[in-house]
Amino acid sequence: MVISPRYIHGTAADSKFSGAVDLGSPINVFCFGGAQEVGFFHEYREGVDWVFVDHPSFHRPGNPYGDKHGTFKDNQFRFTLLSHAACEAPLVLPLGGFTYGEKCLFLVNDWHASLVSVLLASKYRPYGVYKDARSILVIHNIAHQGVEPAITYSNLGLPQEWYGALGWVFPTWARTHALDTGEAVNFLKGAIVTADRIVTVSKGYSWEITTTEGGFGLQEILRDRKSILSGITNGIDVTEWDPSSDEHIASSYSADDLSGKVKCKIALQKELGLPVRPDCPVIGFVGRLDYQKGIDLIRQAIPELMQDDVQFVMLGSGNPIYEDWMRATESLYKDKFRGWVGFNVPVSHRITAGCDILLMPSTFEPCGLNQLYAMRYGTIPVVHETGGLRDTVQNFNPFAGGSGAEGCNAEGTGWTFSPLTKESMLVALRYAIQTYNEHKSSWEGLMKRGMTRDYTWEKAAAQYEQIIEWAFMDPPYC
Repeated sequence: MVISPRYIHGTAADSKFSGAVDLGSPINVFCFGGAQEVGFFHEYREGVDWVFVDHPSFHRPGNPYGDKHGTFKDNQFRFTLLSHAACEAPLVLPLGGFTYGEKCLFLVNDWHASLVSVLLASKYRPYGVYKDARSILVIHNIAHQGVEPAITYSNLGLPQEWYGALGWVFPTWARTHALDTGEAVNFLKGAIVTADRIVTVSKGYSWEITTTEGGFGLQEILRDRKSILSGITNGIDVTEWDPSSDEHIASSYSADDLSGKVKCKIALQKELGLPVRPDCPVIGFVGRLDYQKGIDLIRQAIPELMQDDVQFVMLGSGNPIYEDWMRATESLYKDKFRGWVGFNVPVSHRITAGCDILLMPSTFEPCGLNQLYAMRYGTIPVVHETGGLRDTVQNFNPFAGGSGAEGCNAEGTGWTFSPLTKESMLVALRYAIQTYNEHKSSWEGLMKRGMTRDYTWEKAAAQYEQIIEWAFMDPPYC
């Protein structure tokens, strides 16, 4: 069963719920000073029960977390409802004529569902309910923790004696004024101290979140639970992201026949109004325009990089300062730089297929998917050595032993750089550019090694099954 809010944004995207039927089984959940009525919609598809929690607070324009004015101010209320409803769904919804019952596993994603783990421990198990259930917390980005003032704890529908599970105190430097005690509730912390297992979206990230630099204040608690902390790299949809059948790109190609790759490059140059130069290395960036993605580093490096014989293409939206910079840079380097402000799925496919190099200078990256898409499309990633980027991109070594592609004794699928500086990034990019220009057989080996790697969810699913097995071997943690 997948449980999610029934987000209605008033757009064409709402049609994805068209197959979901109202079960006519509303329930009351007790939080925020009274009984809150929520409904359930259900669709059975491809062996999965999709359950959508319905409440007016999920019906508004924007995205699941906010709109153009910022994050929604009632997100604590909205995701408290979701967590309570998720705990009740297996007990009360007769899907296919039967309820799921008490012996089940809750896979809890990020702070938005973290209250589930706390509710199991505090509200259900003390009364003999869900005594055989387990919860696994999956952390995609520890920077987002669901922190609100301590006074809001009374709204959450939890026993007063469980305040310590969510209780959080900001360090002195982070407080707003001299009289601020820094006391807060932290949803993610609550799940960390009550879940049976904790998983992050890459092995590297599972280590980073236990460090002062990467833990965002939760590192000590995570170090205490290190024995049940694992990292599993996300898979990708290899049907949607397949250069041999991708309907969004100009020409299909594969590891066995790379001839369509250059056609995709020429089509991209034409579409963006760049000079059509099949032999000129094209560097791409696809992602959110914010500090985490390393945009500041790209801004610093562009004047120097534009002196080289390259073309640079960026697609993304986010911080208006970065969006304006992209527009200004395009007018300054008309024959070398293009910035597409916004996000467009077909264009992201065409950039991934048409570029030779994908740049990802992220300050931190829990998993990262664009480098996986890039390698699948024979586009060579140049990435900052952090989190999932470190795990998934093997640094190119032209002198390695063993047999590589085309009989070349090489290994690796891209370039990684560290520390996170403009100079370090430019060195890695120029290694890539030089290899592209001067060592075509090595470049083809890089492409083929990346394209033939296993990026499927089957590999990740097998690792999740092992974690689930371990969770049920031990008694409930709380």
